[in-house]
Amino acid sequence: MKYHPLGHSNLSVSELCLGTMTFASQTTIQEAHQQFNYAVSQGINFIDTAELYPLPGNAETQGNSESAIGQWLVNQPRDQLIIASKVAGAGPRFPWIRGKNRRVDRTNIEQAINESLRRLQTDYIDLYYIHWPDRYVPVFGEIHYNPSHERETVPIAEQLEVFSDLVKAGKIRYVGLSNETPWGVCEFCRVAKELKLPKVVAIQNAYNLTNRIFEIHLSESCRFHKLGLLAYSPLAFGHLTRKYMQTIPPKSRLKLFPGFDQRYQKPNFEKAVSAYVKIAQKFALTPLQMALAFVRSRWFVTSTIIGCSSLEQLQENINTIEIQISQEIIAEINAVHSIYPNPTP
Repeated sequence: MKYHPLGHSNLSVSELCLGTMTFASQTTIQEAHQQFNYAVSQGINFIDTAELYPLPGNAETQGNSESAIGQWLVNQPRDQLIIASKVAGAGPRFPWIRGKNRRVDRTNIEQAINESLRRLQTDYIDLYYIHWPDRYVPVFGEIHYNPSHERETVPIAEQLEVFSDLVKAGKIRYVGLSNETPWGVCEFCRVAKELKLPKVVAIQNAYNLTNRIFEIHLSESCRFHKLGLLAYSPLAFGHLTRKYMQTIPPKSRLKLFPGFDQRYQKPNFEKAVSAYVKIAQKFALTPLQMALAFVRSRWFVTSTIIGCSSLEQLQENINTIEIQISQEIIAEINAVHSIYPNPTP
């Protein structure tokens, strides 16, 4: 297992990060603890969660993923682990989290962090993200910016001032963004510099063979502002493993929560996946091995977030760190990408 510095922080994170989006829902608490133990035994020191998880969620399950971590974390050497969580963004999505008019303001952030710390059974969170922006942006599969959707927003300075207070109080160590845009990254960094507020150290956005949007502009913004990418959905909701090719496995997310992968029901997606599978087969790799090795090989990726519904899947994911992708494979991947560019942005 390799370790990389996270942006300009003093954190060193494993090249794989264990995601917990389905923990305490699709994955039981006992199974989650087995995954935590195995991941740590293999060198993973980085665990990602959110107040929103698990997904798909509801008022009864919200926060259970953090609680599953907390029940395990209380018996672990806290200073050897890096725990990341997120405050929910603005808007009517997930109204069971502080109502339909939720904002990323002081009241919401402070309530969110205190509840997360309680569930996680820890005094501090190493990396605390805004899950999606307070302002309007096209996210979660939207592809066009529509000015008519713009709304009154909490000033970025106000958001950073709250995070500054949380850092001073010892409740968080560093600030991150998620599902952000190049403008958002640059504006957060500009405001932080001008007002001497905590600078963002990381961004968590989707990145995989069928969604390479990050490369176009965000990679430049993050390079010059020294943000590390924590890549989520590296397997495109499992589609890049090709496990959904013939039938849907009984315990898979698509079986348990039909319709939850709307982002991947786009034109040319299946054609692109099939083309990538053929490349993997040509080079004696499994589709999963090639997909994860590709993400890990990108210069702007600090850590790849893997979410597994079973211990066997976790073992298979971790075993891919031994695979180094060749320039010949990259060339063939890029050839497919030129034909089917970003079918699932």
